[in-house]
Amino acid sequence: MVLKKEVLSDIKKHFRLNIYEVKIWTALLSKGVSSAGELADISGVPRSRCYDVLESLEKKGFVLMKVGKPIEYMALSPEVILERVKQGIKQHADTVVEHMQSVRETDEFRELELLYKSGVQHIDISSLSRSIVGATGVNRKIKEMIGSAKSSVTIVTNSRGLERMAKLVKNSLESLAKRSVKVRICAPYDKMILKKLNGVQFTDHHTDTQFISVDDNQLLFMITPDSVVADYEVGVWIESRFFVSAVNMLFEAGIK
Repeated sequence: MVLKKEVLSDIKKHFRLNIYEVKIWTALLSKGVSSAGELADISGVPRSRCYDVLESLEKKGFVLMKVGKPIEYMALSPEVILERVKQGIKQHADTVVEHMQSVRETDEFRELELLYKSGVQHIDISSLSRSIVGATGVNRKIKEMIGSAKSSVTIVTNSRGLERMAKLVKNSLESLAKRSVKVRICAPYDKMILKKLNGVQFTDHHTDTQFISVDDNQLLFMITPDSVVADYEVGVWIESRFFVSAVNMLFEAGIK
């Protein structure tokens, strides 16, 4: 029985053989016992290569050689071969793992460790983000962020949050102006409130989203609705230039 090329290719991958080995092995399976010459005729493998291929298969445990004249070869059950291949793969994997364990004790590995420890600035994820519960804590964090601003403060809020944000930022406006920090508020227009915020750039914008961004580096999101009790208000603070810059870019694109 001649197997299709696709089947031979799959057998080649499964059993880690080359294509000549697959052809000879499957030919021998179809005969049970056969000579090299006969296998060459059945498989289409050149006679000049047939003995080399059979020797390779014998070393891998796929065939047995029967001494005689002529020398014949005997096929083993595919089930037996499968178990041998599995054991061979496992033994190889164990050898590789053992080798990798020994790498830990080498000078080269110690050099890699030294490079890592001296060249990488370790980042504690917990120091880059946290949740803040309660309006008092959220307000305190907003004041802290505004106080640390070096270049810009952007506040996005709704009509209810505008009054709150105005109170939080008002007392810092003079200090921010001295440091040349640009302050921008995006919220529904309120003439009375905006009168109290001299020097603030205002954009009339209607949204339920509330956040404050400082220096394209810090961001505080209010993630609870206005209706929630003050003690249960939750804000999420993040410090990441990559993330905050991306959020600001998306927001700017959304209001144009």
